[in-house]
Amino acid sequence: MINPIGLVIFDCDGVLVDSERIAVRVNIALGAELGWPLTEAEVIERFIGRSSTSIGEQIAARLGQGVAATWADRFDLAHRQAVDAGLTAVDGINDALDEITEPTCVASSGTHEKMRHTLGRTGLYPRFEGRIFSATEVAHGKPAPDLFLHAAATMGVPPAACVVVEDSQYGVQAARAAGMRCFGYAGGLTPAHRLEGPDTVVFDDMRKLPALLNTA
Repeated sequence: MINPIGLVIFDCDGVLVDSERIAVRVNIALGAELGWPLTEAEVIERFIGRSSTSIGEQIAARLGQGVAATWADRFDLAHRQAVDAGLTAVDGINDALDEITEPTCVASSGTHEKMRHTLGRTGLYPRFEGRIFSATEVAHGKPAPDLFLHAAATMGVPPAACVVVEDSQYGVQAARAAGMRCFGYAGGLTPAHRLEGPDTVVFDDMRKLPALLNTA
């Protein structure tokens, strides 16, 4: 063990809550309606793991600011409705959290409002209340390291003692840029090969995470 783990930083969407499929489905539908047809693979490649600001910039560059604003408004409404209709926690995450003894927090590209909704809907919010960080708090979202460094600093843990649990290529890049070890969850939408790289362990079952942390 290089450094004992002082903090486990969880991404939210796709790691704690199974919301990435909702986001992809909504973005595909909006793209078809608003003039940017996208496949599932293209949405995963371009949007998954990125902040709403970054996604909006991509849409504005393609379709203009007005369409980007319409897309964002309609996405928020459709996403909220879909979450209320049946969002679930990621399979095995509650079992994993029950076993993890290290301090934990959440650091997500999503807004605090979105996380209160999704984590609340799945019953996970009380597990992390007071230790939730959003990309809206920093200058640059993932793949920049800003968010993870902000979370670590606020929690009082040096980056080398932090590990990150991520499910997107931009998230694992951000963890590496922050000098943190990473566990890439490949049980969601992002292909495993996009998560692989230095200081990264790729796994596909959340129930295995506690044991992996013990060997980090």
